[in-house]
Amino acid sequence: MICRQCPRGCNIDRAVNLGYCQSPELPKIARAGLHFWEEPCISGQNGSGTVFFSGCSLGCVFCQNEEISHKNHGKIVSIERLSEIFRELEQKGAHNINLVNPTHYVHAISKAVRLYRPNIPIVYNSGGYDTVETIDKASEFVDIFLMDMKYRSADRALKYSKAQDYPTVSEKAILRCAKAVKENIFDDNGMMQKGLIIRHLILPQGTRDAIEVIDWVDKNVPWAVLSLMSQYTPHGDLTDFKEINRKITQREYDKVLDRAADSGIENIFTQELNSSSSKFIPPFDLSGV
Repeated sequence: MICRQCPRGCNIDRAVNLGYCQSPELPKIARAGLHFWEEPCISGQNGSGTVFFSGCSLGCVFCQNEEISHKNHGKIVSIERLSEIFRELEQKGAHNINLVNPTHYVHAISKAVRLYRPNIPIVYNSGGYDTVETIDKASEFVDIFLMDMKYRSADRALKYSKAQDYPTVSEKAILRCAKAVKENIFDDNGMMQKGLIIRHLILPQGTRDAIEVIDWVDKNVPWAVLSLMSQYTPHGDLTDFKEINRKITQREYDKVLDRAADSGIENIFTQELNSSSSKFIPPFDLSGV
């Protein structure tokens, strides 16, 4: 497979070489199981059936999942095994199949879904660094797009995620997701069955970016669910990034929430400020793989 699945456009044969994401052609997975720390309309009472894919097309210096995103810890599985994992998570009572960081494995996921299409929604849980072509391919089997919009500043995107084009790329990707799903649909228990959730993790000294994200969503897709996350916890070696080597303050968070309250966005999730804890990071112990 000559890979152009993400905006890096490595254009290499992943059956032979590894590109920016350091991922082989077959899916590499670090964990599959029920997860309870997503938005309420995704986790519900039973949990979200998460599949954590290894490797990443971004390079976020603060990534809490660096064990799998940067260090690429995980186990390579067959397409058949991936489809079995979907079935097993469904049998455990998962509300949905939650594909975490799926961008570089859309080709494999598509084949697995053709082998077994779960009778529960499929969630595309992405960092937002996706081409419109990859979103179009994912739209063939995805019910819910759970998309990050990490930055509106190209300078911050370059500094913290090595992706100066991230703001433009994420805009186009999210608009494509919106075009694909068109609306949000919830069941009688408030669980999302179809729709678009846009996440923003608020970084220290990042209130301007956060407010610009709110304004962009308000202008372009006000019907989408906006999830404003205060859970940032310093992680990894941030010696060269001292300005983000702390949690966000109450003042920073309140400033963002005030702007959100003044917007016309229909549905907004927020977090308690004390949610910034490493306890929400699951163990990447290959369980369920």
